[in-house]
Amino acid sequence: MLFGLRLLAYRIVKPFQWPTSRVVPIPRPTTFVGPGTALKLCETIAGFGLRRVLIVSDAVLVKLGIVEPLRAELAARGVDVAIHDGITPDPTYDVLQRGCEAAKAHRADAILAVGGGSVIDAAKIIDAMVVSGKSAPKLVGMLKVRTPMLPLFAIPTTAGTGSEVTVAAVATDPVKHVKNVVIDPKLVPAAAALDPELTRGMPPQITAATGMDALTHAVESYINRWPHPETAFHAVSAVRMIFANLPRACADGNDLVAREAMLLASFYAGLAFTKAYVGYVHAFSHKVGGMYGVPHGLGNAILLPHVLDFLKDAPLAEQRLAELAVAIGAGQAGEPRATLAQRFVERVRDLNRTVGIPEKLAQLKPADLPEVARAAMIEAHRDYPVPKNMSLAQAEALLRGCLA
Repeated sequence: MLFGLRLLAYRIVKPFQWPTSRVVPIPRPTTFVGPGTALKLCETIAGFGLRRVLIVSDAVLVKLGIVEPLRAELAARGVDVAIHDGITPDPTYDVLQRGCEAAKAHRADAILAVGGGSVIDAAKIIDAMVVSGKSAPKLVGMLKVRTPMLPLFAIPTTAGTGSEVTVAAVATDPVKHVKNVVIDPKLVPAAAALDPELTRGMPPQITAATGMDALTHAVESYINRWPHPETAFHAVSAVRMIFANLPRACADGNDLVAREAMLLASFYAGLAFTKAYVGYVHAFSHKVGGMYGVPHGLGNAILLPHVLDFLKDAPLAEQRLAELAVAIGAGQAGEPRATLAQRFVERVRDLNRTVGIPEKLAQLKPADLPEVARAAMIEAHRDYPVPKNMSLAQAEALLRGCLA
């Protein structure tokens, strides 16, 4: 009873958040697109007169030699560069604290993030920690930075999170096993390079999971209740590009045309959801990721068709899903909306199968369903303008359908 009243209170208060999503200005990074643009970004960083740059990355990318050409390019232009490669997937508060200490030790006047979503998110929070003097937990929530950031630059090496363009960054609480979000327009990088050369040869399973992550961003933002005129264009463009290019990128890691298209799709999806928000898929995935260490993109990919099955008969969701079906060539505009909406959900399932995404969450345990459902309902009903409200019983039933 009390839990139901809590969710009702969130629903009552949530509409008052809508003006904020329209009024608060959200910057966009200067964006370099195409092969070789990572080095071009380094040239630009040096041209800004920045002289002490910390590259934030992970040990795997450093070992693979991805970071060295970037370090060398900056160094050749007179920049003193240090590399911090201690970022792990789903970075915890301790990981972020060590990154903050590395930035202070180098006396960095700028930060360059080179990596996937975890690395870019970590670099955002590390930057905010340095300038604000706050610990990572103290930054969780909205508009907590309050201090100008060090110039932040991003080179994504995966095509999924869109973190290079968003106002959010995720950190994992290792004690409570939850993912917490830092949200502030100051987190948006000053510039980013979408260089497909740096994603060349990415393993198919990572390409698939990150690509479906981007699809989830685009779809959830498009079917939400708070549309923005520009986010609709970005979301639909991302959906088209992902359906057309993700199978190609998974099949051939050296297909730079498909790789570049996926980077752009991820970028567009990031533009869309940073204003129109996400939904139930992310609410479930954040809790599953925090509890079991399921990679965020993989969790989103598995959960997406299950959530769309629940939402597809809501009038707004049905209309928007029908429009997406037409956009990807899965039907004609004159067909019944329910038919088109169902067809889009089927195409999502087909895409998952094509790129090798499992149908079930192998890590999910029956005993944990109530805890996961409660956490997801709190997050979704508190934070996201979902097109249809889900009850706690419906949430548990949806999760039961995800059990392996």
